[in-house]
Amino acid sequence: MNTSKENTDHNRAHYNKVYKDVRIDNILNKMSRVNDFLDEAASTDTSWVCMYKENFREYLKGKKVLELGCGDCTNAAVMSALGANVWANDISDESGQIIEKLNKNLPDNKKINFISGNFLETDLASNFFDVVVGKAFVHHLTHAQEKKFIEKIVTILRPEGLVRFVEPAINSKILDTLRWMVPMDNRPSSLQKRKFKIWKELDPHPERENSGKHYQQIGAIYFEYVNIYSVGMIERFYRFFPSAKWSRRFRKKALAFERYLPKSLRDVFARTQTIEYVFPKKVQ
Repeated sequence: MNTSKENTDHNRAHYNKVYKDVRIDNILNKMSRVNDFLDEAASTDTSWVCMYKENFREYLKGKKVLELGCGDCTNAAVMSALGANVWANDISDESGQIIEKLNKNLPDNKKINFISGNFLETDLASNFFDVVVGKAFVHHLTHAQEKKFIEKIVTILRPEGLVRFVEPAINSKILDTLRWMVPMDNRPSSLQKRKFKIWKELDPHPERENSGKHYQQIGAIYFEYVNIYSVGMIERFYRFFPSAKWSRRFRKKALAFERYLPKSLRDVFARTQTIEYVFPKKVQ
């Protein structure tokens, strides 16, 4: 397994390529119609559904928010448009370039503060942030890195602070095995052993557990309150027909219907989860 440093360097190189050609005008367009954008995205796309559940968009107004792994900076921009004071961190140099370009087009009260480099090496004030978020971020960390991140987050959050992570939900080994068998985008099927091995070697995600149980256990060590909310039990089947004209309609209806299913079922079969930590415990 890669060391923490190797994993960080691998991620930096990988995502510098991924974010190199992000369209600034697309992000600015989402900011200009932020509520219309979220009305659609937060009812159809699991990562946005999980991030903005329970009227999160209203909660953000006036809050000091840190986004870890801001990536293409779309979510940081959306939070700024909603009235949050946003700090964004990523190891990718391209993320900083995106923020710089966005800020040239934004008024002073909407500008985003970029924190460059490894979060663990940054100098941040204690009890400063109201909210820390990460959208598909934690599963890029080894378990050892995750523990260090949580320990630092606890120090920079205010006593009533909130953490909201959105991550893949891996709660069934059988379902996860079947998932790898289905080719997606540039990822070959695990049944194509040679191609899959090559892809796996280039994949920036470390081998780690991403179950709700894992997040519940680590959260309980550092926070008074932990909540795991899972979605995508039925919605996930859209991947068999991603290009169909009715694909997004199916996803929206599936996600709406899933809310009425037992939590025990949703947790096992979901593909995305919100991990919510509230009230950081005092560091010993």
